[in-house]
Amino acid sequence: MIVAGKTIFAFMLVIAPFMVLADVCTSPSVKSSTYTTSEASSSTNTVFIVQFSLSCKNGAKDLTLYADINGKTVPVSFSDENKNLPSGSYDVKFYDEDGFSNLRKGVWKGPLVPSELVATATAVLVWFLAYSARNSLQSS
Repeated sequence: MIVAGKTIFAFMLVIAPFMVLADVCTSPSVKSSTYTTSEASSSTNTVFIVQFSLSCKNGAKDLTLYADINGKTVPVSFSDENKNLPSGSYDVKFYDEDGFSNLRKGVWKGPLVPSELVATATAVLVWFLAYSARNSLQSS
């Protein structure tokens, strides 16, 4: 039983990374049509429906897609309250995993001060205060 468990664990270590990787679309070609709710008075949510066909030069099929609607990144399918989505035109940009990762890297630059620096400075400050207190107690 232990050997079988180890075999399954080793198999998952080797195979699992390949199971979660999605394809990357190179040279995408997109054809789209759109629909949105038109009866705002009778509905509480606004829904965008963008139907599109995507063909990739490399023939990628297993794609995870994300949408950027006027600067707000959302899953490809979403809805929101009417007051948050007023009538008008919306720019919708689609990203695969690599494009979404690059978009997020561009948006988030990271903290101004790294947490390691804050932790080190705090440790040095605590040590200095303790050392100073000890020396003042010993000298009196």
